This record gives sequence, C-alpha cells and structure tokens, in this order.
Amino acid sequence: MLYKSLNLQSPDVHFKKALTDGLASDKGLYFPKNIVPLPISFFEQIEALDDDYICFKAIEQFIGDEIPEEVLRQIVSETINFEFPVVQISPSIFSLELFHGPTLAFKDVGARFMSRCLAYFNREQPSQKNTILVATSGDTGGAVANGFLGVSGVDVVILYPQNKVSDIQERQLTTLGQNIKAVEVVGTFDDCQDMVKKAFLDEELQNLNLTSANSINVARWLPQMFYYFLTYKKLKKENKPLVFSVPSGNFGNSCAGIVAKKLGLPIHHMIAATNSNDTIPKYLNNGNFDVKPTIPTLSNAMDVSNPSNFVRIQALYDNDIHQLKAEFSSCSYNDEETVEGMRELYRQFNYISEPHGAIGYLGLKNYLLNNSTMIGVFLATAHPVKFLETVERSLDLQLEIPLSIESILTHKKEKYTVKTYDELKKFLNS
Repeated sequence: MLYKSLNLQSPDVHFKKALTDGLASDKGLYFPKNIVPLPISFFEQIEALDDDYICFKAIEQFIGDEIPEEVLRQIVSETINFEFPVVQISPSIFSLELFHGPTLAFKDVGARFMSRCLAYFNREQPSQKNTILVATSGDTGGAVANGFLGVSGVDVVILYPQNKVSDIQERQLTTLGQNIKAVEVVGTFDDCQDMVKKAFLDEELQNLNLTSANSINVARWLPQMFYYFLTYKKLKKENKPLVFSVPSGNFGNSCAGIVAKKLGLPIHHMIAATNSNDTIPKYLNNGNFDVKPTIPTLSNAMDVSNPSNFVRIQALYDNDIHQLKAEFSSCSYNDEETVEGMRELYRQFNYISEPHGAIGYLGLKNYLLNNSTMIGVFLATAHPVKFLETVERSLDLQLEIPLSIESILTHKKEKYTVKTYDELKKFLNS
C-alpha cells in the first residue's frame, strides 16, 4: 500500500513512513492511493467470523507487508481486547458504546493500534527515538498517553486548550508522568493543532523525529474502522439498511466509517453530527467553506471549526460534492439542544449519555424521521463520567466513579503552559 499526500506535492510513501512522519512534507494529509473492496463473501459470512480476523482483514491492505502477518494479527488482537456493546435504545435506534477501553473513550482503539505499530518498528532500530506531538480537544490526549505510556524510545507531548477540557480529561493527561508531558495552550484546539502542524515542518526540530497521534496520522485514523465492522456483524440479522450517526469534531471517526463503506461494508448512510461549530453542515448546505472562530461548547471534544479530516472525506468521493451528499450528511446542535437530547435519552429510555453521544443521537433520530424503514446506530464516544458535572447537573443524578478514574483524582497535575509557537518550540528543545 502506498500513501499519497492530498496536496500532491510530495513523494508517495509506504505505511511506516506515513506513520512516523504523520504529515507529508508539503503539509498534506497522507491518504491511501487505492482502496480494494473486500470480497462479497466476506460480508455474507461475517457473523461466523472471529472479531480479530474481521479487523485484521479490514486493515491488512493498508499495512501491506511492512508488518508480518502474525505480528499484525497480535497488534489487532491487543487493540480490540475490550467490549464494544451495541445497546438497543428503541426499535430502530442503537447505541454503540465505545467507552469500555482503558481511558473510557473511543480514541483508545486508534491509540492502541498506533502505539503497537510504532513499538514494532522501533524494535528494528533500538537507538531510534520518536517524539509523539499531539493536539487534543478532550479524549485523544488521554488515549494517546495511556497507549504510549512506558513505550521504549517514545516521548509524548500533548497539547490541549487551557480551560476547555473537563477536569477528568485533564487529569488523564497530566498525572501519568514517565514519558508523558502535558502542555496547556492559551487558546483553542485549532491553535493547538496549528502548532503541531507547524512543528512537523520546522527543520530545527527534525532531530526529535516528530510524529503525531492525532487522527491526521493514518495509524490512528484507519483502525477506527474496526468497530463499524463489529457493529454490522451484530446487526446484520436485522436485515434493514444501516445508518451511522457519528459525533464529529475533527471528522476522523466519520472518515474511518466511510473507508469501511468503501471496503464494502453495507452502510447505507453516514451522519456527522456536530455542535455549534457547524462549518461542515453549512458547507454541505450552501457550498461555502467558511471557517469561523471556534465556539466553546459542552461537547468540548468537538470544538473544532476547521476539521482536518474533511479533506480525506472529500477525497473518498473524488471531491464531488454531489457524490458526497448522496451518502453523507451533517447536522449541528447547540448546547441547549444537546442537554435536551441527554434528558430525552434518560427520561424515555433510561439511558445515560454525555453531550457528544447525545448529539449523535439527535442527528440519528432526526434522520430516521424520514427514513422509517432503516435502523441506526449513534456512537457513544465517551463514558458519561468524563463529563461528570454536565451529566449530573443535566440529569439530576449522581454517577458512580469507575475505579480507573477514581485512582487519578488525588494525583497532582503536572503541566507546562505556552501562549505561542516559539514558547512551545523552546519547551520541545529543552
């Protein structure tokens, strides 16, 4: 498998190079040069196949021969060694719970896969040292920190926007120590992401062997396909067109679902449900890609006004907006609507959701109003406890704190604060 830059101004590379560079030299995102659909027989017999095998076959072509089959199978097995429950909410609506991994968020899948791939390549070069530089709007940082904690030859620097992540999210970044360093940025997630991209292209930082663990990195982005395949396996017996509604910030998760569809997975329609940062819904409505300042919301992990992965979604549809709109839609909900969605799930279905999952639910519910012959799945991307104050206040209840979270509540936060790229650069070189 070769990867091209979507800016088309740098050489094609293999998986290892795309993983370790993160971003192409022309500032473009890496993208598979071709995607070969899996055979129809694979989907016809998917219910009888082992989960590890399903996910291995989904990712195999994107790795090529750079990781031996037995090693890649082991990486996949370790990546998905926790539950992905599909919970029925109503006759036509299901919740895919992606928060049963070590950091209670969907980002665990991509982070675990990427860390294991990088560890494999580093075994070939024991003196090799990599620095993972990653921006987070909430859950990416915790998942990356956990996935790379203690990995030999890897330092991790996580940028997050000051006062714009929850207390528990911040603790998951700032209390681990070892090879994990947290940097709070006075600004927004988009500011953090801009700093990461600038650092990749800074020749004075080349000695750090920088790479990213954001969804701009193919090894973080592509494994998110796995749970779409596993969900289809569970719901195939329903024998109805299947719709996914994905809470969307940087659009990596939505994009991975579309890759699964391009591989042949029978997904009828993909919905990217956003908060008030509605660049993409407006673009699909009026054709104008108008990036405005990021708006802070209750669903902070989606506070992204210029989602990096949307260019990949466009590439998957040959940059044809008419093709795109035939299989993909996007919608937005403000904080008031989000809280009402949380309350509706709780009161009508006794289901506790946090803000991101509630937005996914609202997008799905509204789509199914005019598509009553279909079934739909919204992605519950984080455990409600990660947004403890918002959930307890909105639903007037008290959540039980999982042991994995309780253990970090008394740990001291260790962080470094920057306002500018130059300050970040100084920190990285220190």
